[in-house]
Amino acid sequence: MIVRTLAELAAELDGDVVGDGSTLIHGVAGIREAMPGDITFLANTRYESYLTETRASAVICSREPRFAAIPLLRVENPYLAFQRVVRVFRPDPYRAALGMHPTAVVSPQATIGPESSIGAHCVIEAGASIGARAVLLPGCYVGPLAAIGEDTFLYANVVVREECVIGARCILHPGVVVGSDGFGFAFDAGRYHKVPQVGNVEVGDDVEIGANTTIDRATTDCTRIGDGTKIDNLVQIGHNVVIGKHCIIVAQVGISGSTQLEDFVTLGGQAGLIGHIRIGERAMVGARSGVTKSIPAGEVWTGYPAAPHGLWKRLTAMVQKLPQLFQRARALEERVERLERQKQPEEVR
Repeated sequence: MIVRTLAELAAELDGDVVGDGSTLIHGVAGIREAMPGDITFLANTRYESYLTETRASAVICSREPRFAAIPLLRVENPYLAFQRVVRVFRPDPYRAALGMHPTAVVSPQATIGPESSIGAHCVIEAGASIGARAVLLPGCYVGPLAAIGEDTFLYANVVVREECVIGARCILHPGVVVGSDGFGFAFDAGRYHKVPQVGNVEVGDDVEIGANTTIDRATTDCTRIGDGTKIDNLVQIGHNVVIGKHCIIVAQVGISGSTQLEDFVTLGGQAGLIGHIRIGERAMVGARSGVTKSIPAGEVWTGYPAAPHGLWKRLTAMVQKLPQLFQRARALEERVERLERQKQPEEVR
């Protein structure tokens, strides 16, 4: 069992202790589930009330003054600090063995970096390169001339097709497909004809891609994912899309071809973006929004079709009132009709 005093953790996290620094910690847990001996964290003010209820032995929190009956470990970023503490008490027990599994099929023309791990039934084609300390779990496929960067981790059954590039320190979860054909067809003589997709995909450094996400290769040129971007599960990114640095793309988002996202854009779950538009830096799109036009930098848009968030809220409020407005309009029509009948001459009646 790993045990640390609260003071030792504070030194590792560059924090300070309010209360007993000799408190022994041997585990981590959420603020509601924590038990004595655990350290938990408080990063959202909505959970402030749990400070008086939690059974944890200590709480990681921000540096703002607050009262608690248990010791506090105050840091600049509680959520990030908690992630570091998790690895202190729960180090990764599933490290892949170095070297190449005997069932892996690796071309003699492939380049395999030192201290890498190639799992069972992986296939690495001619001209592909695998960076130092990269890990490919069982069933991964790396196509001809594709490149996997240093310290990148591919979970089971990831496909990186020909000529695609994955940067350093990336994480690709099970079922990710990088470099599938873009959806391009030309209609002629009563049928669709496939347009060749001869570009590639380039993924920057420190990118994480969730399970079963697909990124299409460009028709020509390149589909690009910027450094530090985090992509959730079941996302579809079309051909020739360009995504900037440090973007957040939540589950089931669909981005049509040739759309551009500038740096630090956030797309909520199930948002859909048409092609050939631009989303400005630090813009945010709400969950389940349908974006049909470009969004200026820094703005928040929601709804379908997506509109500035304030406008969409007003429109939604108006829609809620439509039944009452309909009843009022019908009552007014009936009243006008009665008044008109009363004004008609006696002979018309």
